[in-house]
Amino acid sequence: MSARETPTKMRSWLFAPGDSERKMAKAADGEADIVLLDLEDSVMPENKPAAREMVAQFLATREDRARLWVRVNPLSSGETRADLDAVMPSAPGGLFLPKAEGREDVAALDEMLIDLEAVNGIGPGATRVAALVTETPKAMFRTGDYEGAPRLVAMSWGAEDLSSALGARVQHRADGGYMPTYELARSLCLLGAVAAGVMPVETVMPDFRDLDGLRERAAMVRGQGYRGMLAIHPAQVPVINEAFTPGEEEIAHARRVIAAFADNPGAGTVGLDGAMVDLPHLKLAQALLADAGLSE
Repeated sequence: MSARETPTKMRSWLFAPGDSERKMAKAADGEADIVLLDLEDSVMPENKPAAREMVAQFLATREDRARLWVRVNPLSSGETRADLDAVMPSAPGGLFLPKAEGREDVAALDEMLIDLEAVNGIGPGATRVAALVTETPKAMFRTGDYEGAPRLVAMSWGAEDLSSALGARVQHRADGGYMPTYELARSLCLLGAVAAGVMPVETVMPDFRDLDGLRERAAMVRGQGYRGMLAIHPAQVPVINEAFTPGEEEIAHARRVIAAFADNPGAGTVGLDGAMVDLPHLKLAQALLADAGLSE
């Protein structure tokens, strides 16, 4: 089996419990860019062996495995190797590593994968990795350590496990926004991902019925620099995909910024629509077109 490309779109990352064939099929047949077949939090400990086999069998039936990833159990659980032994023969497109506490955790996962890819005829390095990087207090201090981590293509954050570790009973303010500790986690994940040169992915919105709130939140975090979002229900996926897809007005404006600099070679600042734009604006315009899969 040859190496696979990372999916070009990674806007929506939808969880599906690994012990439910029906829910995995519903998620995989939907519009999510990445489907995360979950062996961790959504599976009770006594059901994990059966879930591993179920996920492996499900993967083996699919032709779109590049977008079908597996959330394994954290390295601290002692369950990770059993997860990998079960699912790697079916060649998932990637792995989602929870409770990562620094670059060395991703490197340890890479060491396991090197052997398993060779044994199963998978191209070296073909199995991509994303990491949840704020789920323990220690992890919060290591979010800037991931530059050069092997296989890593994305970083996300989570509030629930961090809240549990802290013994915190309140995550949200009265207005629905996160309390400062969790806003810090969001910011550290964003900064760490950009420093590492990988995609920052926003955490889940547990209230899957509040699609208007989801739309507002997705637009907010995209404006901050996030480029995708985790989902816990298929109904959230179309909203997330739309929110993280550049609109026609954005694309048109980006093209005009690029054209303005092209018309003024060597200029560090140009006028556009009565305002001055500089090189950071040019870089943002180029990045927006790249995210949209468009040429300049």
